[in-house]
Amino acid sequence: MTSPMTPGIAADRLSDEALAQNFADLHEPLEPHEVRVAADRCYFCHDAPCVTACPTDIDIPLFIRQISTGTSEAAAKTIFDMNILGGMCARVCPTEELCEQACVREASEGKPVEIGRLQRHATDTLMAQNIHPFSRAASTGKTVAVVGAGPAGLSCAHRLAMQGIDVTIYDARPKAGGLNEYGIAAYKSTNDFAAKEVDWLLSIGGITIENNKALGEDLTLDGLSADFDAVFLSIGLGGVNALGIAGDDDDSVSEAVVFIETLRQSSDLASLPIGRNVVVIGGGMTAVDAAVQSKLLGAEQVTIAYRRGREAMSASRYEQDLAASQGVKLLFNVRPKKVEAEGTSVVLEVEYTATKDGKLTGTGETLRIAADQVFVAIGQTLATDGGLTLEGRKIAVTGAGRTSREGVWAGGDCASGGDDLTVTAVAEGRDAAMDIHVTLMGGAN
Repeated sequence: MTSPMTPGIAADRLSDEALAQNFADLHEPLEPHEVRVAADRCYFCHDAPCVTACPTDIDIPLFIRQISTGTSEAAAKTIFDMNILGGMCARVCPTEELCEQACVREASEGKPVEIGRLQRHATDTLMAQNIHPFSRAASTGKTVAVVGAGPAGLSCAHRLAMQGIDVTIYDARPKAGGLNEYGIAAYKSTNDFAAKEVDWLLSIGGITIENNKALGEDLTLDGLSADFDAVFLSIGLGGVNALGIAGDDDDSVSEAVVFIETLRQSSDLASLPIGRNVVVIGGGMTAVDAAVQSKLLGAEQVTIAYRRGREAMSASRYEQDLAASQGVKLLFNVRPKKVEAEGTSVVLEVEYTATKDGKLTGTGETLRIAADQVFVAIGQTLATDGGLTLEGRKIAVTGAGRTSREGVWAGGDCASGGDDLTVTAVAEGRDAAMDIHVTLMGGAN
């Protein structure tokens, strides 16, 4: 983050009470009577479209029926059968674009069944009892290294442990959880839920985590392949795309992911410096999370500057509307040209854009935006590939995550194909684990 000594940037913009309110749970858990009402709205469709829309294929009508019959623990088991990180996914999944968008209630009434909140009710109910719904199979004697303790890696490790395989997870950071721990808005995952979920997942046994171990620095693919029967890579996207304009090395310009990580790991939000005027460059979830949290910390003017139109933003319309509801200005069809110092702050000059013959071009018309801080959120890149074949900028995979190297699988954001969503990463880790198990136990390739 930008130094707190930079003029225009200050800590303690809001009181502790205001910050606590601003960063409270975005979606409060359903009250008991609300659970019953929400569950009763489900039609329990045969061949339910909501199931097809779920990347982890959770049997949504079944778990909602189980809730409606008063067996929320059974509902949680149904969810965890397919998605062991169902608790976090209930909080961060873009349900408005997935299961709830497909709900027949949405089509007929414009109001879907609250699948995400019902899923949270079920999973929270079971986890609060400190119950783990699965037991570990007898040891197979096989070992697997998982590199990366994010959603894909944790999902893979848990499914392998269920099959009796010993797993060692290596992670570059001090804490496990990956994106769930470091990379999402604080108001989406409160009360240290990400860490608690990791501890709960590990209670199945058979999984060891070694932190501060990074591929390419502390680990090599050759070494892991020699020491383990198989390797699963879930290393995410550790690099950040550079802005590449004049003045982008100014102290006022920094990476949005670093800002979000700093905020997520802070024990004192009031101590975090924020500018009066903040500009976020980008159109994805990271941009929205950075912009909204800047406003919640006390920034007066926050602008998201995106080079294309609203419909092209990778952040969902729900997230765009959330940003707007918090007072964030959404500026479309502009691209950054340069950052210039002006007095005690800077000015970001942007150029309006248009799409001609499918190509984005500048119109020549410019706009100057005053800023104390500029956060860059224009995508991330693969930091290391371990010498594997790439597809575009990601590790090329076929089937259930098989890479170009025998005995090495990959999943999550680092692997080709699929959306960069927590729920998709969980599905890829789970499916890779089953493919690894079948392969190690002599099944068909």
